[in-house]
Amino acid sequence: MADNSAKQFKPSLGLLDATMLVAGSMIGSGIFIVSAEIARSVGSAGALLLMWVLAGVITLIAALSYGELSGMFPQAGGQYVYLREAYNPFVAFLFGWTQFGVIQTGTIAAVAVAFAKFTAYLLPVFSEQNTIFSSGNFRISGAQLLAIASVVLLTFINSRGVKNGKIVQTSFTIIKILSLVGLTVLGLVIGARAEVWEANWQQAWTFSGLTHLNGQTTTTLLSGLALFGAIAISMKGTLFSSDAWNNVTFIAAEIKRPEKNIGRALFLGTTIVTLLYVAANIMYLAVLPFDEIAFAANDRVGVAAAEKIFGSSGSLIVAVMIMVSTFGCNNGLILAGARIYYTMAKDGLFFKKAGNLNSFSVPGYGLWIQCCWASVLCLTGSYNDLLAMVIFGVLVFYVLTILGIYILRRKRPDIPRSYKAFGYPVLPMVYIVAATALALLLLIFESNYTVPGLGIILLGIPLYFFARRSVRR
Repeated sequence: MADNSAKQFKPSLGLLDATMLVAGSMIGSGIFIVSAEIARSVGSAGALLLMWVLAGVITLIAALSYGELSGMFPQAGGQYVYLREAYNPFVAFLFGWTQFGVIQTGTIAAVAVAFAKFTAYLLPVFSEQNTIFSSGNFRISGAQLLAIASVVLLTFINSRGVKNGKIVQTSFTIIKILSLVGLTVLGLVIGARAEVWEANWQQAWTFSGLTHLNGQTTTTLLSGLALFGAIAISMKGTLFSSDAWNNVTFIAAEIKRPEKNIGRALFLGTTIVTLLYVAANIMYLAVLPFDEIAFAANDRVGVAAAEKIFGSSGSLIVAVMIMVSTFGCNNGLILAGARIYYTMAKDGLFFKKAGNLNSFSVPGYGLWIQCCWASVLCLTGSYNDLLAMVIFGVLVFYVLTILGIYILRRKRPDIPRSYKAFGYPVLPMVYIVAATALALLLLIFESNYTVPGLGIILLGIPLYFFARRSVRR
């Protein structure tokens, strides 16, 4: 399977495939888990739903803004290309490096860990508690080994051609959308209880922190900086659960009529997922008392809800749903990520071999080097740790990219724009302000994880100059 730099990407993905990539990359395990942390952080039903609605609105604004950029530059690499054209190769490299160092690979690792965690419901040998190897403070669990195995398998599938990845992506995404719709509808029809719903909405719009000790729940009203901190922690979870929609831009060269279909796919995919997420949380509030959402065992709100709906078999049903969801999600992430490294390599800013396509017309080397680093990250952190590191870097580059729309309107007014950013100049600026504020709050309240994420971004500075020096040589 020799590399061949003369090969070109083959446009073989239609609008349905692109939409399923957007939705499938967004829907992982987050919708089944993060509502617990949000409920503890904000303390009421209305505030819980508000966090999900805000995340959906912010994501939709960003996706519609990216529609303009995707129409201008329908090339492999997507967001990397937008940053290069709006700013310079240095800013684009920082993005590409951070994608490789933590965002793309860290998300792949987090989703793989979640896949393994829920597989343990069916096969306990893959439990996080089942230690396979240990040396000092370092240990490898059955869950981590399965997480790595799933990443390797999906990398192999995608290294054999984009059509293989397309089949996995579209079929798994349709299955998980239908499953999530089914769980939500059955929850509202079978599991909903009027007294639970009414109790959850008694003080629906108070913001308070919840703690649980010795069977008692303590409520602390939030105000000032503490309130902003709670919102930041909540939005970390909702935005991570709604993230990866931009992955469709990375594979622009393999999408039919990318200047039109990428913008459409971004709108359709993010809208579908936002509606699904809000509906699922309405179902949680109709089925579970608020304390049972906030303090669900291991934060598994989806499992707790399913057990109310289906009885003891509920946990197995949701476990299978999450296995399907996370496996399909990671397929999209793995498929798309290597296209960034391909374009970086073409610019002389990544390993040269990553700029070649293999005999199946995909960047095989980029796929496998991504696989290796994601596998290392599977061994280094838990789901929540990886989540906090990823979301900070994501926000930084989303802000820079959307700010690039204003720059390119002035700098390159002549480029045809098949779409224009919805609500420009107001709505894109709303996103920039909101995302910047959230990133700063995360630096304050989640510094244990966001500071290392910032460090990885800054590490790209010397690496860029090293890469440029190597090119000159």
